[in-house]
Amino acid sequence: MKKNLYQKKDKFYVAVDCIIFGFSNGKLKLLVFNRKIDPFKGSLSLIGSFVNIGESVSDASKRILEEFTGLKNVYMKELKTYSLIDRDPGYRCISIAQYALIRIGDDTKKIVEENGAKWFDIDIIPNLILDHNQMTFDALKRIEEIVRYKPIGFELLPEKFTIPQLQKLYEAIYRRTLDPRNFRKKILTFDVIIKLDEKDKLSSKKGAYLYKFDYSKYKKLQESGYNFEI
Repeated sequence: MKKNLYQKKDKFYVAVDCIIFGFSNGKLKLLVFNRKIDPFKGSLSLIGSFVNIGESVSDASKRILEEFTGLKNVYMKELKTYSLIDRDPGYRCISIAQYALIRIGDDTKKIVEENGAKWFDIDIIPNLILDHNQMTFDALKRIEEIVRYKPIGFELLPEKFTIPQLQKLYEAIYRRTLDPRNFRKKILTFDVIIKLDEKDKLSSKKGAYLYKFDYSKYKKLQESGYNFEI
């Protein structure tokens, strides 16, 4: 441990709060848990904790996510810093928010339930502690911006999906209905999805063809600054 040359300076905490979104049954969802410490013990909260002295914010985010949900290797990006003086009544605390996108599968549901977390549809997000509702709103706006240049289904959809499922994802993010014909035409012009010789027959007898993302083509278009906006 290095010698503290700043002992006479005021001290405060640095926290990480993780805004975790998933997609299931045509709905974009937010992961929350019941806070385990005071203040606001037992209230609904984003998943978060303090950054330890010996770790980076990025490492803290991964640790906190795994501690509270058991999840690893999650797509996570820094959102922004929240630093209002009175944002936390417990003590002066600056929070660096991170947003994450994950696939909600049976394994994920089990892990989440075992760790005491729960999913809420973004249309019915409850009152969260501190400024966590503002963080959630800001993260949703960031995702809306991202879909203009990145097909985020990579992180939220299963490996194989139908175009209607992809449309449901975009509708959940935009929070508005999209015309099916226009959506199909637009998404196919991007040329970043591959049609498979398989069908999903859960929704109809005829079934819908399954697709998967062509990651190499997507990367090339992304690097060229291609506009993916629907």
